[in-house]
Formats: sequence, structure tokens, C-alpha cells
Amino acid sequence: MNFSAQQIAAFLKGTIIGNPEVTVSNLSKIEEGQPGSISFLSNPKYTEYIYTTKASIVLVNNNFEPKKPISATLIKVDDAYKSLALLLNLVEQNKEKKTGIDPLAFISKTATVGENVYIGPFAFIGENAIIGKNSLVYPSSFIGDNVKIGENTIIFSGVKIYENCIIGNNCILHAGAVIGSDGFGFAPIEDGSYDKIAQIGNVIIEDSVEIGANSTIDCATMGSTIIHNGCKIDNLVQIAHNVEIGENTAIAAQSGIAGSTKVGKNCIFAGQVGISGHLSIANGTRFGAQSGVSSSIKKENLTLLGTPIQDINKFKRSNAVYRNLPELQNIVTELQKEIKRLKEIIENK
Repeated sequence: MNFSAQQIAAFLKGTIIGNPEVTVSNLSKIEEGQPGSISFLSNPKYTEYIYTTKASIVLVNNNFEPKKPISATLIKVDDAYKSLALLLNLVEQNKEKKTGIDPLAFISKTATVGENVYIGPFAFIGENAIIGKNSLVYPSSFIGDNVKIGENTIIFSGVKIYENCIIGNNCILHAGAVIGSDGFGFAPIEDGSYDKIAQIGNVIIEDSVEIGANSTIDCATMGSTIIHNGCKIDNLVQIAHNVEIGENTAIAAQSGIAGSTKVGKNCIFAGQVGISGHLSIANGTRFGAQSGVSSSIKKENLTLLGTPIQDINKFKRSNAVYRNLPELQNIVTELQKEIKRLKEIIENK
């Protein structure tokens, strides 16, 4: 499907600099742009490529002013990155959507399947499960007994949703995600072994949540593990039993949240953040990569980093000292020698 610069500018409410009739049929990174593609420039690190890219159209911010001639047609917008996201969503929406139930799928007689649903081969739909209209269940997925899946939700291949879990509308669960597996609950006994504590709760995932590939969200011991509206969870994230994640919180890959911790809304976790159990994290908290969190965060909108965590500015100052430790050690050693020499002089007098 071809779009002209004029059509794209109208859709994005942007301003054209160059040929409004040039057309594109795909997207590309600016450093790999080819004729017939549209790219974007939002990160100043890539500015040099706008002068050499072969892309036909490039989205740029309104404040961009070229310093050299550019062969591509520019479309100026308020935010090039957000405008690219709008275009990508438009492309996704225009893809042909799968429908129909494959004869190799198993659907319990007591399950309810809405209109325009796709269920792929070898998918399993358990007893009393509900699949909302326009949802997609890709091959080899497991939907357990009494699971409820809302409308317009996508369940990719290999997803496992245990019994009694609830998935909202407009959610996306990527391949290999496991929802509702047992929480890590064991009681130590006198001989050094462990008794398993039954995990009888469920997981509730509200609307417009995205769960990355091979992420796991454990069911509650009792009650529910809850992921609220709009959360975005990356690949390989572990969320333990009875955790609650507030609205529009984003969690990057390899992060882990231990049991019964409550995370506020609009928080951001960079990669490999570790959160201890039974904590409370205030709204708007931002954790840098590999942060280790062992105590509750009560003040909102802090940016924290390190293990143990501290204010990011304090961390930067501390890290600057840490990087200079070998030199500081040499200075201390020389000072010790000088002090010893001065003591000897004093004693000899």
C-alpha cells in the first residue's frame, strides 16, 4: 500500500518540506533508508544520517533546521517519534486480520466464544472459558478453565493462562507468557525440607495491557495478583504472587518484583530492576537499570538508581568517586607514608 507525503502529512497534521507527491510503501531506519521508504529523526545522535539517507520521506521535529542539503522530503511534526508510532499503528491496523476457528483447535463445549474470533490449531480452550469478540488466540496456546478474555485481545502462540484468570480488553500477550502459575510459596519444616503452600488465587489483567514474551505473572496465594490498565511489561519479567501494578507503569526486561509488593501508577522500571517483597512503591517512581530496591518508596516522582537505591544525582556523584578509587587509594597510601615519615622526624627530635 502506497502513501504520498501529502497523505501522511494530512494524517499527522505535519508540514511538508519538499515534494508532496513522493510516495512510500514501507518504513526504514534512517541509516538504512532506501527509496520508497519513510524514516524518522528524533534522536540527535542520528542527525548525520539525514544528509545521506536514501529514504524518500523523513519525519522530523518542528524545531529541526538542516545545515546541509537533504534529498528526502521532510515532514515536520511536533514529535517525530510519536508520529512514527501513529504510522506504525496505522500499518498494523491495515493488516489482514485472522478469523475463524481451526478444526485442530480444542474448545470445551462449555466455553463461550464471541464473534469474529480467531482460534489457531492446537489451541486449548478449557471449560467455562470466555473469549471476547474480535480476539485472537494463536496456535498452541492454553486457556484454562474459567478464564475470561476480553474483546480485541491478542494471545500469541504458546501463551499459558491458568484457570480462573481474567484478561481485559485490548490486551496483547506475547509468545510464551505464563499467566497464573503458582507463586513461590513454601513453608520450611524441621528436617530442612519445605511444604508447598497452595496458591488458590488468580491473576487479573485489566484493559490495554501488553505482556512481553516469556514473562511470568504468578497467581495470588489468596485473592488476586493485579496488573492495572495500560501497563506495559517487557520480555522476561517476573511478577510474583499478590503483587499489584498501578496504571500505565512500564517494566523493562529481566526485572523482577517479589511477592505482595504494591507498585504505584506511572512508574518506570529500566532493565534488571529487582524489588523485594511486601514493599510499597509511590506513583511516578523511576528506577534506573539494575537498581536493587529493599525498602518502600513513599515520595512520588523520584528517579532512583543503584544497589541499594539512592537519588540519581547522588548516585552519579558517588559513582564518580568510585571510578577514581584506585587513584584515591594511591593518594591515601602516599599520605600514610608521609605521615609515617613526619612522625619519625618528630620522634627523632
